[in-house]
Amino acid sequence: MKDEIYSALLLKKKIRRKSFALLIDPDKVDQAKLPALVELAVQARVDYLFVGGSLVVTNHLDQVVLQIKSLCKIPIILFPGTPSQVSPHADALLYLSLISGRNPELLIGQHVVSAPAVRKSRLEIISTGYMVIDGGAPTTVSYISNALPIPSDKNEIALCTAMAGEMLGMKMIYMDAGSGARRPITTEMIERVSENIEIPLLIGGGIQNPEKVYHNARAGADIIVVGNAIEKDASLLADMASALHSASLMPKA
Repeated sequence: MKDEIYSALLLKKKIRRKSFALLIDPDKVDQAKLPALVELAVQARVDYLFVGGSLVVTNHLDQVVLQIKSLCKIPIILFPGTPSQVSPHADALLYLSLISGRNPELLIGQHVVSAPAVRKSRLEIISTGYMVIDGGAPTTVSYISNALPIPSDKNEIALCTAMAGEMLGMKMIYMDAGSGARRPITTEMIERVSENIEIPLLIGGGIQNPEKVYHNARAGADIIVVGNAIEKDASLLADMASALHSASLMPKA
C-alpha cells in the first residue's frame, strides 16, 4: 500500500519540522468561497488539508475534494467521522480508532464494516489512535460515541493511552479537544505524550490564536490541526501557519 505521506511525516518528525493542517468540513464550507480559502492556504504554506467532520450530512464530500484538487497541490487527507466518509479522490485517509473510549464500534466495529470500501478506494491508509480530551464543552464525537473524554488534567491517562496505541501498531496519535472547545489541550499534556511516543502526534481543538499554535508545536506536537477558528476568521490562517513554521526553526530547549 502507498505510504508517501506517512513516510514524509516520519521524516519531518525526525528533523523536527512541524506541519500545519487546515480542517475543512464539507457540511460547513461555502463552495463558492472555497477557492479564496484554498488560495489563502497556499499563500500561508499550509502543509495538509484535512477534509471531513463528525457527521457530514450532505453529499458534498467528493465535490469538495475534487474542487480543492483543481485549485492546489496541497495533499488532501480525509478526517472521517463515519465509514461512509470516503472519497477516492483524496490522497490519504486517517483510519481513526477511538482509543480513549470504550465503545467497541469505534475501536474496531465500524472499521470491519468500512474495510472493503476503504481498501477499494486505493487511498493511503494511516491508522490513527484518536483520543478525545475534555475541552470544557460537549462534542459531537463524545455524544455519538457515548464515551467520556479524557479529563484535561489527567496527563498520565493520556500518556498511557497514547503509549498503548503506539504499541498496538497505530501510526499516529491524534489528541483532539473537539470543535468549539472552550479550552485547548494543555502544553503539559502534549509534552508528556510527545516525550514518550515515537510516532507523529497531532493536536486539534480549541486552538484560537497563533501563540497557542506556537506553544503547542514547541511542546511536541508534530501537526497542528485548526478548523473552527479559521471558519470564524480566515485571516488568522497566515499568522497561525507562520507561528507553526517558526517553531520548526527554533532549537529544542
